[in-house]
Amino acid sequence: MTNAKLVLAISSRALFDLKESHSVFEKEGVEGYRKYQIKNENNVLEPGTAFNFIQKLIALNSDKKNPLVEIILLSRNSADTGLRIFNSIQKHDLGVVRAIFTGGKPPYKYISALKSDLFLSTDQDDVQQTIDVGFAAATLLPSKSCNEVNDQIRIAFDGDAVIFSDEAEKLFQEKGLEVFETSEKDAAEMPLSRGPFAPFLRALHNIQKFYPQDKSPVRTALVTSRGAPAHERVIKTLRKWDIHIDEALFLGGKEKGPFLKAFGADIFFDDQKNHCDSARKHVATGHVPYGIKNK
Repeated sequence: MTNAKLVLAISSRALFDLKESHSVFEKEGVEGYRKYQIKNENNVLEPGTAFNFIQKLIALNSDKKNPLVEIILLSRNSADTGLRIFNSIQKHDLGVVRAIFTGGKPPYKYISALKSDLFLSTDQDDVQQTIDVGFAAATLLPSKSCNEVNDQIRIAFDGDAVIFSDEAEKLFQEKGLEVFETSEKDAAEMPLSRGPFAPFLRALHNIQKFYPQDKSPVRTALVTSRGAPAHERVIKTLRKWDIHIDEALFLGGKEKGPFLKAFGADIFFDDQKNHCDSARKHVATGHVPYGIKNK
């Protein structure tokens, strides 16, 4: 099972609600922030946008000798100011034992050494730098969590420029819908190139393989604006990659938010901000700054 371990790095502001602390930092600077965090280091922080998602992932580690998931705190805090974060992790019993505090420096340079499958942060620059060096990352947006209570972890992805490269999206933007659909139909047997989130999807798929399909604690969904006839290439690409995805929603341009709520997504990843704005009204949402729509 150790070969299937999923590694996820997360910033402190994605994991906990640090709005008050960040406000102190913006008003009083580094030294004021340091004093505030030390003064409050025994006050437990409230959950942030990704807290429930992380909590569900950690629950997969029922076998302590062979954990399926490792969560690593990757924070711009110093060790001094980060003590409050660690105290809150312990109080919430999240099982996070590794942490890197960069003291204000960009954290992306540690992603490779950590062998991280995904980095979640609220800092757009940190996320962009991580994407630029070839790793999956998303900026967590202020979002509403799905109201559905479910022990199963439900993760939804857009297709182009997230799971797949942005090659098809480029054609759509440059030539229009009709040319895009004709091209995708003609290229149905030609697999799409991998996008930044393909390795993360693979890691989830590897975890799913340890369970009977009807009892997997992880459920995935592709939620894409594509419709027929552009659907076939996507299906055959995943088949070629030997990756099973549980649900596929080809929405043909319809607003994604209500469908993500119906799926019960714990988190959704998309490269286009208009889709993220629709999604975050219903579910936790991460913007992926990759591809032609983010140039």
